[in-house]
Amino acid sequence: MGVRSGFICWHRALFAPRLHLVRCFESSVASIQDEVWERARPYSAVPGPKPLPIVGNTWRFLPFIGNFSIEEIDRVSRDLHRQYGRIVKLAGLMGRPDMLFLYDADEIERVFRNEELMPHRPSMPSLDYYKHVHRKDFFGDNAGVIAVHGEKWYKFRTRVQQIMLQPRTAKLYVEPIEETAMAFVKRAQNLRNSKLEVPDDFLNEIHKWSLESIARVALDMRLGCMDEQVTNSTSEAQQLIDAVITFFSNVGALELKFPFWRLFSTPTWKKYINALDTITNISMKHISTALQHLHSSGSVQMDNKSSVLQRVLALDPDPRTACILALDMFLVGIDTTSTAVASILYQLSQHPEKQEILYDEIRTILPSHDSSLTAERLEKLNYLKACIKETLRMYPVVIGNGRCMTRDTVIAGYQIPKGTQVVFQHYVISNSDQYFPQPDQFIPERWFKICSKSKQGQNYHPFASLPFGYGRRMCLGRRFADLEIQMVIAKMIQKFRIEYHYEKLQYRIHPMYTPDGPLRFRLIERE
Repeated sequence: MGVRSGFICWHRALFAPRLHLVRCFESSVASIQDEVWERARPYSAVPGPKPLPIVGNTWRFLPFIGNFSIEEIDRVSRDLHRQYGRIVKLAGLMGRPDMLFLYDADEIERVFRNEELMPHRPSMPSLDYYKHVHRKDFFGDNAGVIAVHGEKWYKFRTRVQQIMLQPRTAKLYVEPIEETAMAFVKRAQNLRNSKLEVPDDFLNEIHKWSLESIARVALDMRLGCMDEQVTNSTSEAQQLIDAVITFFSNVGALELKFPFWRLFSTPTWKKYINALDTITNISMKHISTALQHLHSSGSVQMDNKSSVLQRVLALDPDPRTACILALDMFLVGIDTTSTAVASILYQLSQHPEKQEILYDEIRTILPSHDSSLTAERLEKLNYLKACIKETLRMYPVVIGNGRCMTRDTVIAGYQIPKGTQVVFQHYVISNSDQYFPQPDQFIPERWFKICSKSKQGQNYHPFASLPFGYGRRMCLGRRFADLEIQMVIAKMIQKFRIEYHYEKLQYRIHPMYTPDGPLRFRLIERE
C-alpha cells in the first residue's frame, strides 16, 4: 500500500463515524421538520381580510374606496392585530407576494434565529429596478446592501461590515460628530424668534444636521449644511435632503398600491426616479471630490481621523465598493436619523420631569459647557440612552421590518410557503402591555439597567423592540446612528430647556414615523 492510499484509508477510518453522525443528525432534523410541517395548519387557514376576485386586497389602498391608508399604516396594523390576532395574512396584493403580519415576539425570535446565511428582506421592486435596470450602467453587479439579496448582498456586506459594525470604529468619530452637533446647537440658537421658538420647518434643520454628520463620517468632508446660505432652496444640500424625502414619501405608494409603474411611467414613478437620480448624482459628486483629495495626498494610510471611505479603500482597493457604501449611507441615513432626533426632542419636551433627570445626568458628566463629550463620557450617560430607547420603543422610525421566506416554514402553527413576505410589526408589539407594563407611558427608567449593562432584573422580551432590526440584515449604520443621536441630544439638553406649547402632535408615516406638524420648540438657555 502506497503512502497516499494509506493516508486515505486512515482518513476514512477516522472521519467516517463522524460523517455518519452528521448525516444521521441532519436526517433527524429533517424528519422533525417534516413532522412539524405535517402537524401545522394549512396556509389557507391563516386569518386576515378576504381578498376580492381580480383586485384582491389591493383595492384597500385605493383613495376614496379603500379603508387602508399608507400614511396611517400604524392604525391599520393595530386594527388588524385587534381583529385577527397574532398572525394576519394580507393576500391578493397585485404585483407582489402575500404579506404576513406577525405580532408575536417569540415567533419573530424563532424566524430570526433560524435565518440562513443570506436572508432576504421583503423586496423593494421599485428600488431594485432602479439599481439593476434603470441605472445598471452605474451600479453593475456591485449595488450595495439596500434592495440587494443573495450572493451579491453577502459579498458586499462581508467587505464592509467589519468597519461599519465594530463599536470601536464608531468611537473614532466622536470628535467630528461632536463638532457637527455643536454647530447644530448654535444654528438652533440663532434661528429662535422673539418668543425663543424655532421656525415651523425646524425638522428640515435637523435633516441638515444629519446630512452634515454623514458627510463627516463617510467622507471626512464639511458640506456647510448649517451655514446661512444653505437656507437657499437651490443649494445642493437642500436638493439632496428634498430628494431623500421624496424617495421615502413615494416608496409606500409604489410598493403597496397597484404597480402601474411597471406598465408605464406614472407621475409618482417619475418623481421617484428623479429623486433617486438626484441622490445618486449629488452624492457621487461629493464622493468623487473626497476620492480626488485622497489620491492627491498620494496615500490612503489610515489614522484615527480617517473617513469610512478611506477605511474601505484600505481593505478593498476597488473604489466602487467604497462609493456604493457611501451612497447607501446618504440614501437611508439622513431621514431615519433626523426623524429619530426630532421624535426624542419632542418626547422630552412633553415630559419635562424626565428632561430634568437627563439634564442632571449630563451636568454631572459635563460640569461645564466647554467640557468635551468623549467616548468614555458618552458611555456613562445611561439615562440618555434609556430616553432614546424608550422613544424608539413607543415611536420606532420604521414601524416594522421583515423577511422573505427562502424555504417552507412553520410560523405560529401555520404552514408558510417559500416566497411569503413576513412583516414583523414592532410598533404594535412594543406598544403592547403583553410585553411592556404601561406601554402608553414614557418611562425611560424601564431601560436603565439594560443601558447600564446590568442584566439583572431584565424583564422585557429582547425581540419586542428592535428599532434597528436584528441579525445579518441589521441596520449597517447602527453604530454611527447611535453615536450621532446620543451626541446631538446631549448637546441640546446641555444648552437648552426644551418646551412645546401647542396642541399635542399625532404621529404619522410622513415618510418616517414622525410627529405630524411643526416642531415649534421653545429653546430656553440654561444658566
